[in-house]
Amino acid sequence: MDAGTAPEMPRVPPRGPVFYGWYVVAAVFIIHTVSCGLIFYNLSIFLKAFVAEGGFSVSAASNATAIFFVSSGITGLAVGWLLDRYDPRWVVTAGALISASVLASAGHVTSLWQLYGFYVLFGMGNAAVAVIPGMTIVARWFNRQRSKAIAYASTGLSLGGIIFTPLSAGLIERYGLMDAASWLGLILVLGVVPVALVILRASPEAIGQSPDGDPPRRSADGSLLPPDGVSFEQAMRSRFFLLCTGAFVFSMMAQVGSLAHQFRLVATRTGDDHIAALAVSVMAAASIAGRLIGGVLLSRIPSKTYLSAIFVLQALSFLLFAFVEGIVGLFIASVIFGTTVGNMQMMQPLIVAEAFGLKAYARILSVSQMITTCANAAGPALLGFLYVVANGYQLAYLTITLSSVLGFACLYAAGPVRAVLEAQEKQTQG
Repeated sequence: MDAGTAPEMPRVPPRGPVFYGWYVVAAVFIIHTVSCGLIFYNLSIFLKAFVAEGGFSVSAASNATAIFFVSSGITGLAVGWLLDRYDPRWVVTAGALISASVLASAGHVTSLWQLYGFYVLFGMGNAAVAVIPGMTIVARWFNRQRSKAIAYASTGLSLGGIIFTPLSAGLIERYGLMDAASWLGLILVLGVVPVALVILRASPEAIGQSPDGDPPRRSADGSLLPPDGVSFEQAMRSRFFLLCTGAFVFSMMAQVGSLAHQFRLVATRTGDDHIAALAVSVMAAASIAGRLIGGVLLSRIPSKTYLSAIFVLQALSFLLFAFVEGIVGLFIASVIFGTTVGNMQMMQPLIVAEAFGLKAYARILSVSQMITTCANAAGPALLGFLYVVANGYQLAYLTITLSSVLGFACLYAAGPVRAVLEAQEKQTQG
């Protein structure tokens, strides 16, 4: 990202009663709500529809879903490169158009190669429209209030599931996959593209502002100073990047595995699908609440301390899921788990920005996301395998409890969050 060049001609007022960065946060919130609701949360809906209407086996549909995560993770590397060089509005728009086109074609998938191709392209579109561009843009607009801004913007990731999962399921049930998919694709385009093109801006420097609405930082010759931060190569070689990314690998793999199996676990132990659905809804609501509370607390608590506490809570929720049988206990476990879901999704972009600055943020985040996203694909399969081996969920959830503990250990061993930035600052001063 070259923020030191002359700003583009702003189509938005550079000054006003509200800092323009908050309009960017609102735009990313909407984009996350629509895209995540119609892409990520529709994975389980499409899995069922492809089995029921497409005649595919559960195994084939599950393997194709895993391909989505791998495709999304690998494509994220290219997205990070593009975000450092081009206007993110075009990246997000392209991602939305790809995702919507693939989504609209769901009813035409009839063979195995088409099924795998569907999920490869769906994953590519998801990478260009969701977390990496959204969090990169928000991080550029804020310094002091970054945790709060990222918390608000990323709340759409959870809200999308609450709004669009029942909508998608209802449309498919009523009209069938072929007709419903066309409407869902249209909703994705209308919900993302106009918002991205009209409101998003690459950075505050692009319209002559600075993060948080502060006066622009200029060099002696009057040109805008580029954002602070370390190079991509420095970040990749750092202990903090390697171990912190490892921490998210362990925690996010466990999280996605639990998300995929929570409904079945609760339904199996209570014998009631309605109770299981309510438990999932409670988890999603706790995810939103936890993320918003986290945005406030992070202005008072060091990010590493806060993330360590989230790892502990995640391990506690899995431990409860391993042993509790009653409805009350399962709901308590769902609430605790939900608070960690919202915060974990928020903390990875936030801690990467804090550790390495904004100079190569998009590329650094894309690599970290690629590694964790590919690991996500193993989570549901791991829990499913352990469920079959032990004929129950106790061993499965004890295993991912250990995974959370390993994540905590990696984070502890990673060292100070700002070690790389501070070392560079000392070297520059020396």
